[in-house]
Amino acid sequence: MTINLYLTHITGCMVRSIFILSAVIVLGACKSKQEKLQPVKEKITESVYASGIIKSKNQYQVFSSMNGLVSVLHVTEGDVVKKGDPIISLSNTTAALNTENAAIAADYTSVAANTEKINQQQVAIDLAKQKMDNDAVLLQRQKNLWAEQIGTRNELDQRELAYKNSSEAYQAARLRLAELQKQLNFQAKQSQKSLQISKAIAGDYIIRSEYNGKIYSLLKEKGEMVSVQSPVAVIGDAAGFYLELQVDEYDIARIQAGQKILLSLDSYKGQVFEATVRKINPIMNERSKTFTIEADFTKQPPALYPNLTCEANIVIQQKEAALTIPRNYLLAGNKVMLENKEIRQVTVGLKDYEKVEILGGITEHDIILKPAQ
Repeated sequence: MTINLYLTHITGCMVRSIFILSAVIVLGACKSKQEKLQPVKEKITESVYASGIIKSKNQYQVFSSMNGLVSVLHVTEGDVVKKGDPIISLSNTTAALNTENAAIAADYTSVAANTEKINQQQVAIDLAKQKMDNDAVLLQRQKNLWAEQIGTRNELDQRELAYKNSSEAYQAARLRLAELQKQLNFQAKQSQKSLQISKAIAGDYIIRSEYNGKIYSLLKEKGEMVSVQSPVAVIGDAAGFYLELQVDEYDIARIQAGQKILLSLDSYKGQVFEATVRKINPIMNERSKTFTIEADFTKQPPALYPNLTCEANIVIQQKEAALTIPRNYLLAGNKVMLENKEIRQVTVGLKDYEKVEILGGITEHDIILKPAQ
């Protein structure tokens, strides 16, 4: 009885082994069978890959024209500002003192502050005029007496000399007034210019926005040192955005303004957006060997932020009904393998990441084999 059970067990194991071996043979035969298909007519798009970021229109880095410490932050990140609005104020004790000193000098040298000097000079002119008029009367009287043979020639000469001296003194007083007014006007203008320069320098300690836009980044905090070499903020348009894409130098010759772009954003998974090439910057980045392309959205996504990353395909050519095969069915040298193992040369056209257009060599009725891996 024991022997029969043992034989039965061995027979069962042999049957299972034979079954497993048969299954492996069948699976191996199926796996070794080459995949095949027929070319199909479908839409194909040839494009150039590009990657890049989103930028705000008029986006720029804000720099200070003066060195100093941040004393006041007038805005916070996300605030909307207008052109000329203050962003950051720097400490400017020296500039404030210079401005105050210039204002004092401007007040001191102003024409209004020197009215007394002008009035004094005007009094001197009036006195000189009175003396000149008096000497003129005396001279005329002496001339009349001399005409009647009264008096001496010496007296007439003295009257003429006195009139001449008083006339010259009067003219000199008028010239002194004109010179004083000229000097005061010059000093007033000069001190006003110095005051304007001091105010302008003091104004440089207030960093202002150059455009209407949004504060996307504040790079300094209160008490931090600001230098003219480092930016203090990033400002850009609050609603308008564009694409800045990098294209490899091998593809740049195929890019033209107006070409359609299909792009995806990490912040909008599964969605495809359209844009149009607007500008091709004509110089290559020597380090990355790429060119910068600027593009505008056809329809802008509802919410965007500067420096969001994107991947794009710039459409070069497109056909609605092209005869295509998968790219992995194409052999080296643009050849395919037919079902009867014949190797045939084909002419290719457009290519995308998955398909290749066949312009000649096979038809949609031919059956081709996938090359063995």
